[in-house]
Amino acid sequence: MSEQVKPTLSPNTQAMLDSLQSAVSKTLERKRRLGQYVVQWDGHRPIAIGDDAPEELKPVLSDPES
Repeated sequence: MSEQVKPTLSPNTQAMLDSLQSAVSKTLERKRRLGQYVVQWDGHRPIAIGDDAPEELKPVLSDPES
């Protein structure tokens, strides 16, 4: 297996990335505290995670016996 090399980012790019990661983390934490669901991309389709998530967006759990 090949090891992925992280690209070296310019200071401005790193600052932008840090800012975006911080904003997303704060938003996800706020939604968690409020009991709201979040929508994420699973690589194929959007999925909703949380107790109040719409049924049509909840992840499909595969049957372990099939």
